[in-house]
Amino acid sequence: MEVAGRLIVSALLIASSLAELNSTEAQGRSTCTASLGGANLAETHKALILKLNADENCTWTIERPENKSIRIIFSHVQLDPDGMCESENIQVFDGNSTNGPLLGKICSKNDFVPVFESSYNTLTFQILTDSTRIQRSVFIFYYFFSSGTSIPNCGGYLDAMEGSFTSPNYPKPHPELAYCVWHIHVEKGYKIKLSFKEIFLEVDQHCRFDFIAVYDGSSTNSGLIEQVCGRGTPTFESSSDSLTVVLSTDYANSYRGFSASYTSIYAENVNTTSLTCASDKMRVIINKFYLESFGYNENNLQLNDPTCRPKVSNVVEFAIPLDECGTIKRVEDHSITYTNIITFTASPTSAVITRQKHLQIVVKCEMEHNSTVEMMYITEDDVIQNQIALGKYNTSMALFESDLFENPILESPYYVDLNQTLFVQVSLHTSDPNLVVFLDTCRASPTYDFASPIYDLIKSGCSRDETCKVYPLLRHYGRFQFSAFKFLRSLSSVYLQCKVLICDSSDHQSRCSQGCVSRRKRDTSSYKWKADSILGPIRLKRDRSSSGNSELLHQTHADKTQSQPFDRLHLFSFVVLALNAVIVATIAAKRFVNQRTEYKYQRLQID
Repeated sequence: MEVAGRLIVSALLIASSLAELNSTEAQGRSTCTASLGGANLAETHKALILKLNADENCTWTIERPENKSIRIIFSHVQLDPDGMCESENIQVFDGNSTNGPLLGKICSKNDFVPVFESSYNTLTFQILTDSTRIQRSVFIFYYFFSSGTSIPNCGGYLDAMEGSFTSPNYPKPHPELAYCVWHIHVEKGYKIKLSFKEIFLEVDQHCRFDFIAVYDGSSTNSGLIEQVCGRGTPTFESSSDSLTVVLSTDYANSYRGFSASYTSIYAENVNTTSLTCASDKMRVIINKFYLESFGYNENNLQLNDPTCRPKVSNVVEFAIPLDECGTIKRVEDHSITYTNIITFTASPTSAVITRQKHLQIVVKCEMEHNSTVEMMYITEDDVIQNQIALGKYNTSMALFESDLFENPILESPYYVDLNQTLFVQVSLHTSDPNLVVFLDTCRASPTYDFASPIYDLIKSGCSRDETCKVYPLLRHYGRFQFSAFKFLRSLSSVYLQCKVLICDSSDHQSRCSQGCVSRRKRDTSSYKWKADSILGPIRLKRDRSSSGNSELLHQTHADKTQSQPFDRLHLFSFVVLALNAVIVATIAAKRFVNQRTEYKYQRLQID
């Protein structure tokens, strides 16, 4: 009976779809010919099935008096697969003619379901085909909608490691004229597995009426994985940490819609364990099969702080903050280490004995010169595994509007006046509240590669420029100010580079605590924690007109050609060119006089 019921439902779906298709073909079929030249469309919604010939050039304009926008969907496009996009395409324009802004172009190379929205109540699309004589067809569906209104539970952003979502009104029939977009984003390093528990949409061979489109990325231009409709329970997997799902419905035959869920899959292959260290956390990945080999699962794991729980997918992941979850920090011999322990809590066989091995994972990050050395070892009464990796501190540098350091300047390049006070901040991005940033060296150069000449603003923590002022140590920020200048006989651009030291604020003997030291002590010459930041270019305002758009490209030679003043070399070149012109003119005049002398008039002899 269940099989017979499914067959009856499928037959009804197919019959309703065929009925709508026949109705659409009867009402909306239009043959695009060069003589027809398109048409004006004024219905509130309409479906068009266009059968196209070779050498077509047709234009349609959609327009109604209401103050609404237009959404147009090309749910099925069959053009010349070997055709060039320049000679065979569909172009969509915002407005009542092809002179309006181009919203997009469609051709056989597109890997998405094209959807466009107008900014007002008119929209124009133009179809061009080449001379190849093959069968072409395009299914177009458009409708008017109010941009200020929305359908509840229609799309959204999902950023949890796992979750679920459904079509609006599920399991009741989905709404008509719906266009819903779900953006799924999980943590970096993971992929997404999307599973549909049910899809119940209108049946059509090409999914032209109601459909679900799944894209491999963060937008509907990321690459179409598949366009589905009818009934089914498909599963999809992304290639990165983002996935986009679209539901599009027309004005007839509404069914249950869909129900879906997703989970995160760690993208890399981890046989046993893996560790990476960053400025703010330690990331531990444990293979679930590795746990099972010892008779454990994720419920048996805990950190020094048992309230900090892991994320579980196809792997078990601990994201351990450097200042939380029982992480132990140690500062000694110019070294900072962060340590935590993952303990396997065994389920005892009885109150007296256990047959499970005692296992611990000791996670340790040691900060080194311009990087971090990450060590992780697992103990089972003795060490059975070691892993070492490298990383770097995460620092950034920015200009600010004032000494309050509240509003960063986002312009690039940034134009200034000579002697204008500039405020610079170097930031360390870490969760450890006890670290401080010390400005060891800051220098300027006219080029981004810091070739000669170089001008020191700060060296060994000391101001080398009379206008430079270094602010006291302030947690994760190193700050200073100076007056703007330009390099003589060089470019108008100025780039800044700072070398910073990261110290523990409780270590009063650290290099950061010593401040300005004109002669560095030997025991601090190989100090471990350093990071580089580069900022620029900074340009004078008077050079704005001569720089042009090329300054955004940071092209040194073009910049030099445009902004270099008329110097002695140019004057010398001009004098040489003028002398050459005089010499050439003198030689030409002399030859002309000689020719006039050689060819004189002669009297004719008369016989």
